[in-house]
Amino acid sequence: MADVHAHIPQALQATVLAASEQAIEQRVAQRLRDGDPSLWGEPGTPEVANRLGWLDIASRMRGEMAELEAFAGGVREDGIEHVVLLGMGGSSLAPEVLRRSLKPQAGWPKLHVLDSTDAEAVAAVASEADLQRSLFVVSSKSGGTIEPLSMLAHFWALAGELGPRFVAITDPGSGLEQLAREKGFRRVFHGDPNIGGRYSALSPFGIVPAALAGFDVRALLDGAIGAWDARVEAGWGESVEEMQGLPAPVWLGAALGALAKAGRDKLTFVVPGTLSSLGLWQEQLFAESTGKQGKGILPVANEPLGDPSAYGEDRVFAYLPDAASGDTHEGEHMAAKIDALADTGHPVIEIPTDGPLDLGRVFLLSELTVATAGLVLGINPFDQPDVQRAKDATNTVLKDYEEEGELPEIADADDEALSALIGEAAPPGYVAIMGYVKPSPAFDTAVTELRAAVRDATKATTTFGYGPRFLHSTGQFHKGGPKTGRFLQLIHDGAADEQIPGKQYTFTTLKNAQALGDLQTLRELGLPAERVRLRGDDPVSALRELTGKIKRVARPGQGRLEGAHSNQESRPDAGSGRLS
Repeated sequence: MADVHAHIPQALQATVLAASEQAIEQRVAQRLRDGDPSLWGEPGTPEVANRLGWLDIASRMRGEMAELEAFAGGVREDGIEHVVLLGMGGSSLAPEVLRRSLKPQAGWPKLHVLDSTDAEAVAAVASEADLQRSLFVVSSKSGGTIEPLSMLAHFWALAGELGPRFVAITDPGSGLEQLAREKGFRRVFHGDPNIGGRYSALSPFGIVPAALAGFDVRALLDGAIGAWDARVEAGWGESVEEMQGLPAPVWLGAALGALAKAGRDKLTFVVPGTLSSLGLWQEQLFAESTGKQGKGILPVANEPLGDPSAYGEDRVFAYLPDAASGDTHEGEHMAAKIDALADTGHPVIEIPTDGPLDLGRVFLLSELTVATAGLVLGINPFDQPDVQRAKDATNTVLKDYEEEGELPEIADADDEALSALIGEAAPPGYVAIMGYVKPSPAFDTAVTELRAAVRDATKATTTFGYGPRFLHSTGQFHKGGPKTGRFLQLIHDGAADEQIPGKQYTFTTLKNAQALGDLQTLRELGLPAERVRLRGDDPVSALRELTGKIKRVARPGQGRLEGAHSNQESRPDAGSGRLS
């Protein structure tokens, strides 16, 4: 595999070099290989020593492939044509990336991934998959996550309560495992309890669905085992040898951590069409791992690539070209834009890939990178202290609903509120757009238009996530990272709805409760957050109308994000290079 190429502007080279030298002095690469928990804390630090199983999971899974392939072959021989994964966050994002990136395999079941509580999204999966020829894979590490358990109850009833048509992936001893045994599921696959959800791509949570779809899992695992092999090529002087003394993922983590401390904390992924879904997974890994204690690296996925003048001085660009792609036009177009960004002083890191079957290597390389970045930032990259807060808020809203029979009404943002929210955005702030709507390519396109409009007018970074998916990924960064976010919540409810068996509420009520709980949490933290409900049958048209309104009422460049100056000045010494 080609080396990683680093283009770091002169003003930041000393900062990056200091961090890489510290990594060498502290033997970070060897201690990572050895799984040394003391890298991240004193002995007994919660969620460190018992969270390092991802380091060697690829080789361990390689040894289980014969049994897994036999199971997948048996499913295919039984006439199963669809595999429907019911999950959320770390239990669904890697399978979703693989589903979108790898071509469907002839003669093997089609993989569907449901990680939404939108009633129309749930109904769409039920209509796309022949329920009589489907295997349902219920995926949850804890075994108690509300979204997959709600989906399980729904599809269990639709499928006729037939245990052999269901599989569970969960950690040993979970409530889901007990439920699966009671209901006679076809199989229970155990996750490794020493791996956190966002590091589980190469564990059964990612590999079992991929094998059931007939993907080349062995190639993915073999690629991961080689993730340590790449080195770094630097684009400047005497620092080349020092950088090449580190494996690429360790250098990347040291560099990204140091750049974040220097104010370049918006890691913007630029990927080709063949890997376009990779950002979904990278978002959770980087945001949930680093966004805490007021620090963090904000991953930016699927933001349209703009001219250099559209960006503030808070960006780092990670370019992952696909060497195996035959689309030379796309590659040349992207490369030209990336060169322009580097030429104008933005840090650019090029991480070559060999296409979708190289995702196993990219997964592990990214995990090693984030673990190292945690050292530089001085945080634990394996915990997620603020995720539970949104879950608790949802539970409170649902409890109140069950007692009162209705959800509280929240007023839509008026023109003045939208003007303040968007028009006052500026680097180092970011605008997070959160869509509690049915996911669709058309909505993605419309959101991209809104993001480009906001970014080009304000230079503020933009992110987008579907709810409740993002609550399990960027939601941690929103609440635990730097308090520089501005939040626009979008909600659309379709005409159809479905009661959740055994509950007093429907999927639409659950989705709205999650949205309400998240909005309340953001506001309780003193963060600017507004809601707009998209009216009518077509959320795409409604979103485009909102984009037009935002263009009219926002006052680009007329203000700075409140507290931005103080946040910038309070950053730790950018040049210290400490791996504390």
